[in-house]
Amino acid sequence: MDKEKLEKEVLKLLSKKKKPLHFLQIAKALNLSKKDRKLLKKVMRKLKKSERVRVVKGKYEYTGEEVVTGKVIAYPGGFGFLEVKGHKDIYIPPFEMMKVFHGDEVKARITEFRGKKEVRILRVLKRARKDIVAKIVSEDDKCYAIPLDDNAHHKIFLSKKDCSKLDENVVVVVKITQFPGRKSPPRGKVVEILGDPQKKFVAIDVIIRKYNLPTTYPEKVLKEVEEIPEEIPSEEIEKRRDLRDQVCFTIDPEKARDFDDAVAIEMTPEGYYRLYVHIADVSYYVRERTETDKEAYKRGFTFYFPDRALHMLPEKLSAKLCSLRPNEDKLAFTVEMVFDDSGNLKSYDIYESVIRSKARLTYNEALGLIVGDPGLEKKYPQLVEPLRIMETLYRILSRKRWEMGSIDFDLPEAEVIVDEYGEPTAIYPYERHIAHRLIEHFMISANETVAKHLESVGYPCLYRVHEPPDEERVENLLEILEGLGYKVRKPNEYTPKFFQKIIEDFEGKPEENLVRFLTLRAMARAKYSPHNVGHFGLALEHYAHFTSPIRRYPDIIVHRLLKRALKGEEIDYEKTIAYLEEAGHHLSKQERLADEAEMEAIDYLKARYMKSRIGEEFTGIITGVSSFGFFVELEENLVEGLVKINTLTDDEYVFDEPAHRLVGVRTGKIFRLGDHVKVRCIGVDEERARVEFELIEKLEKHKAS
Repeated sequence: MDKEKLEKEVLKLLSKKKKPLHFLQIAKALNLSKKDRKLLKKVMRKLKKSERVRVVKGKYEYTGEEVVTGKVIAYPGGFGFLEVKGHKDIYIPPFEMMKVFHGDEVKARITEFRGKKEVRILRVLKRARKDIVAKIVSEDDKCYAIPLDDNAHHKIFLSKKDCSKLDENVVVVVKITQFPGRKSPPRGKVVEILGDPQKKFVAIDVIIRKYNLPTTYPEKVLKEVEEIPEEIPSEEIEKRRDLRDQVCFTIDPEKARDFDDAVAIEMTPEGYYRLYVHIADVSYYVRERTETDKEAYKRGFTFYFPDRALHMLPEKLSAKLCSLRPNEDKLAFTVEMVFDDSGNLKSYDIYESVIRSKARLTYNEALGLIVGDPGLEKKYPQLVEPLRIMETLYRILSRKRWEMGSIDFDLPEAEVIVDEYGEPTAIYPYERHIAHRLIEHFMISANETVAKHLESVGYPCLYRVHEPPDEERVENLLEILEGLGYKVRKPNEYTPKFFQKIIEDFEGKPEENLVRFLTLRAMARAKYSPHNVGHFGLALEHYAHFTSPIRRYPDIIVHRLLKRALKGEEIDYEKTIAYLEEAGHHLSKQERLADEAEMEAIDYLKARYMKSRIGEEFTGIITGVSSFGFFVELEENLVEGLVKINTLTDDEYVFDEPAHRLVGVRTGKIFRLGDHVKVRCIGVDEERARVEFELIEKLEKHKAS
């Protein structure tokens, strides 16, 4: 008998009996074998822990519904779900949600209502937060604050004193002074005024506070960093390989101030390519268990917004000491790799080094040198030959990765230009070109080499893993592609090459970026783990993050492990794996947080920008279809907005869910994923970062470009 079945049998038995039963009575009543009696002990422990049974004088008594602990997930409609480990999420009705905030940890009883499981909250174990970003709303000479996040189902009541100082719609930070109860609403006091969205753009400040992102460093960290000497000790230089005479350089975005990586290249006597990837040696400056290290681990990543960055490390480290700035001696961790003309790694060496970057190039400057810009060639004469050799190696590595099945999602990203006040002034697709790809491929090579090395010497590693996609998601993707007129023969096994082929078949077609996006959406999310399952998207067996330690904490962990491995230090393997499991979970969670906050910021800026373009016409592609309308992404600036179904007045449209399309009842007119349309911007809900369009006409595909 399996554990789940036995649990059901025990509950069925105890619920029927009026008197409590001892262990042997339960075992006898269920006719259990010796083997099943051992399982019964585990089941009884679990039922006791979940409070579905209680022990009375050594006997077990049925108590009723299961009691669980979990995290509250709020939804805009006022209901929620309880996230419980080992359970499917359980529905929380609106009247129960009035007792809690999003993210609260609660103890709750699972009950059944109309045949479905629901939650009844018993008590709050831990409040998620005490400060909430909210908007002031006035009503009948009173005012209250409506949260601008997932807690919007609450009204937070404020004092008369607070109300007298505040205008309607002003955005504030409210400190909760009384949490909600069964009969009492939450109360709070205003601790910070962010501003009036009508007069000042406050969305980024709102997001920073909504996600509780750190904007300052603890005093202990600042003091610790201030005490780090700026000069590199001569004894440290003597321990390292001295590459200060080498022609190496950095290639980064125009606005970058923290330079993680520098590259150099030379040809070997055999005609092979010797590539050097130098990475800032952050672990030299950020020592384990220091206050700076604890804060960096807690943050996990640098959070990038269009108007600012919240750095993982204080500026003295991120932009000065660690950053591989030109014409300064810097400590680095070097991966030296030799590739043949087929892109095979013939040999490698990994070591601590001291380098001196000869130039700080932007991506566009690197491209100019590759294609032969005379002005740049005159400015950087010593970089022309290395960059041309790098371009050749990049093409070799790119070809090899393509043959292996590496999936190139390469989706266009929106670059938002903001003025000194944080207001968006322009949005356009950010173009990635050969210089971006060149650096990307070199970093992938270094990351793969490091992961392989740690495994080869029997050392644990914090891998960057990407599991194969879920079959249900893939089938959904293929169903959508069929609606686009693309027939796919289902393989016995989904390999990276299968998805690579889908993307290739749409290259150059109007739906190319949509298909890249849909394919990416079908994939699992990459994460950090000490258990290597490979990287499906890159078609690699070994992969880790090593090349960005200034802005990613996982890279610092890999640096430390690598240094120990190179020195041959013995480690407690089990203890290290346990630490890496915990770190992998925390850092994967922080990465998701960074992605969500950054994407939300872009969405708010897009909405703010479109406010100035209401009434204008645009062309775009349908990226989503639902029962209430279809979403259109504009070609000009990648802004996405909704065309509501009730604005399509030429016919009555019904939603054909399996085919992802709207179909006109009388005309048979169809709007499906991938269709090109001309639309007009008719409205913007800045508070929710939503843009609304109305349809002007459906375009023929040849007109769309």
